[in-house]
Amino acid sequence: MRALRNCFCLKKPKPGFEDPTILAAETHFTLNEVEALHHLFNKLSSSVIDDGLIDKEEFQLAFLSNSSKQNLFLDRLFDLFDIKGNGVIEFGEFVRSLTVFHPRASEADKIAYLFRLYDLRQTGFIERDEMVLALLSESDLSLSIEEVEAIVEKTMMDADLKGDGKIDEEEWTEFVINNPSILKNMTLPYLKELTLAFPSFILDTDVSDLE
Repeated sequence: MRALRNCFCLKKPKPGFEDPTILAAETHFTLNEVEALHHLFNKLSSSVIDDGLIDKEEFQLAFLSNSSKQNLFLDRLFDLFDIKGNGVIEFGEFVRSLTVFHPRASEADKIAYLFRLYDLRQTGFIERDEMVLALLSESDLSLSIEEVEAIVEKTMMDADLKGDGKIDEEEWTEFVINNPSILKNMTLPYLKELTLAFPSFILDTDVSDLE
């Protein structure tokens, strides 16, 4: 444990690095978990340029074999991780973004995060075409267009209580509470699962499991 902490002190911190002790105090992660996340972060941030930052190309490479492939869902996910909005993900942003997946994170935080994720255009609403785009991106063609359309149609029917063709945050919250399976992949019980499965757990979080 002490040796691990000393490792952070012996090397000159890269740009965007934050003290693991501070991150552990400000998130749901323990110090050991933050230090394990740092190893994962280093792997992702050095996949193209070893600069201690994750740019969009490196972020997409973590999900896709082709970093130049356009994916609106991943673009939105990158924006959520890029808290400062400066085009790169720093270590502190990485940890703070992942804390919502911790078992101790509240259900309300998880629901709100999913809403922001599906609100691709950041309008404050989830619209039908946004959900289609998100599901197509998540499924990576494992679902047919017809299957995606059927899922979206049922979701809109159940969630759009006001009948205005879009889902606001209040409607989304009620919908998810009534369909808790949507949140099943929003909680990682073990950090080991994250370090081995990242980033597949995020892409598996969708509404396609609805009956």
